[in-house]
Amino acid sequence: MTKDSQKFKLPRGRRRLRYAGRKLLAAAVLAAVAAGLVAADRLGIFGRAPKPDAEKYDGGSFCVARVIDGDTIDLDVPDGRHGTTRVRLWGVDTPETHKDGERPQHFGPEATAATKRLCGGKTVKIKLEAGAKPRDRYGRLLAWVYLNDGRLLNRVLVEDGFAYADPRFGHHLKRQFRSLQDEAMRAGRGLWENVTDADLPYYYKGKLKLPHAASVPAGAAP
Repeated sequence: MTKDSQKFKLPRGRRRLRYAGRKLLAAAVLAAVAAGLVAADRLGIFGRAPKPDAEKYDGGSFCVARVIDGDTIDLDVPDGRHGTTRVRLWGVDTPETHKDGERPQHFGPEATAATKRLCGGKTVKIKLEAGAKPRDRYGRLLAWVYLNDGRLLNRVLVEDGFAYADPRFGHHLKRQFRSLQDEAMRAGRGLWENVTDADLPYYYKGKLKLPHAASVPAGAAP
């Protein structure tokens, strides 16, 4: 080793810092390249970009591959990495049939059976709510589902007493659905025949004037 090389040799601590800095720089470059590739893929540079939900679903007709419960169905059309598209019906909420091992809620099995009877294995037409987000927080498509006879499934479920008019989110049929629910409740149709306040979803508990016979808790003296 010459005197000049000894003169310019960095201390061990500084050499380690320089080496660590180079590693960090290389990692940053790789991360930037990876992010660029992901962005390019989403833009369709490496292939066909996925269609926006409005373009892919709005006004389209699809076969119902599976009925999950009264207000949730799967369409026979791929959705990203999923082989089917899960749809949550706009404006309605049906009692649960299975949730974290709990017992089915009041009229849950009947609501699910009604949706299966109306659209299971059949072709339906999908419409999205204008101006609203097309997906919920779980990634499900929020939609109006029209049956092959032209009727709106969402409306039929409320009208026949298989679903509650969901007051939590705004939509263009909100007032109509609440009116249909009031009519079904007065007539004692479907779940309204013998529902109690304890059976109601949290957003209706203590807020609805149920028919006298339906307001008596199950097992209580008449």
